[in-house]
Amino acid sequence: MSKATSVLFGIEDEFDVVSVERLDPGQVQIIIEMRSAVAPCPACGVFTSRVKDRPVRRVRDLPASGQQTKLWWRKRRLLCVEALCPRRSFTQESVAIRPRGRVTERLRAKVAEAIAAGNRAVSEVAGEYGVSWPTAHRALIAAAAQWLPEPTPTRRLGIDETRFRSVRWILDGLTWKRSDPWLTSFVDCSRDGPGSLLGLSPGRTGGCVREWLAEQTAAFRNTVELVVIDPSAPYAAGIRAALPKARIAVDKWHLVALANTMITEVRQRVTRDLLGRRGTVADPVWVNRRLLLTGAEHLSTKQWKRLHVMLDSCDPTKQIGAAWGVKERLRLLLGEREPSKIRWRLADFYDAAIDAAMPETTRLAQTIQTWWPAILIALTEGVTNARTEGFNRIIKQTKRVGCGYRNLANYQRRILSHIAVTRPQRSAA
Repeated sequence: MSKATSVLFGIEDEFDVVSVERLDPGQVQIIIEMRSAVAPCPACGVFTSRVKDRPVRRVRDLPASGQQTKLWWRKRRLLCVEALCPRRSFTQESVAIRPRGRVTERLRAKVAEAIAAGNRAVSEVAGEYGVSWPTAHRALIAAAAQWLPEPTPTRRLGIDETRFRSVRWILDGLTWKRSDPWLTSFVDCSRDGPGSLLGLSPGRTGGCVREWLAEQTAAFRNTVELVVIDPSAPYAAGIRAALPKARIAVDKWHLVALANTMITEVRQRVTRDLLGRRGTVADPVWVNRRLLLTGAEHLSTKQWKRLHVMLDSCDPTKQIGAAWGVKERLRLLLGEREPSKIRWRLADFYDAAIDAAMPETTRLAQTIQTWWPAILIALTEGVTNARTEGFNRIIKQTKRVGCGYRNLANYQRRILSHIAVTRPQRSAA
């Protein structure tokens, strides 16, 4: 066969094509042989070219030119010429096909990349490439070990949680125990670069944060200067224990979410007190409930009119309007960067919460007071947990594609592999 045929199939580095035969319109049979006829004995290292026999082995390979390939490797079984060597014969070894392997390394790499990059089921990819499920899964495990580098040090670390499985009750002896598994993600939130998912840890407690940080190098822990989290006391406790020198910042989005929850609770309570029931489509305060959650600067002139009409007609106690005012003052506070304006907005927010004199607004003000040092750092440094939330979206998509996972290690591997392939880091693939 011409040497160009080996180049066509991409095997010219080690193999020559002995023959090519068409079996049907979509499949060809290829017989290959190693180009070098000389090989060292694995036991003594003496080179030999004496051939004992040429067994033929079937090997799975990638399609070629849109056709399925039926690849046969005609091996050389060589005789060792060293008289004192205990090994009398051996077969040639190849880099493209591992010893006793039935699948080429490039097919293994392609299968692993197809599973990770497309977030596809292992069975689907295995059927497409004509390999078994265990073979495809082992290829993913081997590739993931190369794809996943050690976490690179970062000055800004983001921490957030996602649910691993739904809540279940497990019988433990004579008692039932509640199982509510979560997964904590650690993300590089530095300003330079797109960021990366550094690691995952089971649970959402301070202990899982301490354990994951303890597994990292001292250089990694000393580099972290700022940690961005949700208003979570367990996370804050774990960070203070593991990174005593790092500053903690609270994400602003979650504070706005707390304010929206507060105004929803006030609306529901006032509606029940006035009407003795929950709101329905006949109540303007229920129909226009989304307007209460929309930022004031995003309301159109028509929406402003609807909001004023709704508050005048359905809020005789003025509590919904007061709660809306507290929420908007908090949003104005979280939008400031200058220290003088921050102090003025904070005082204005506290005054509005005191004037409202409702349990919901008081609880929100107490939360802001508790987390104020971390909130102030987030405002002055201009940091958020948006990048961590973006990776959480990818994690949820991975779980949705797999229809859930029972094996936590496999779930973590699928998440990290997908992100490593689709969003490679600058320093490592």
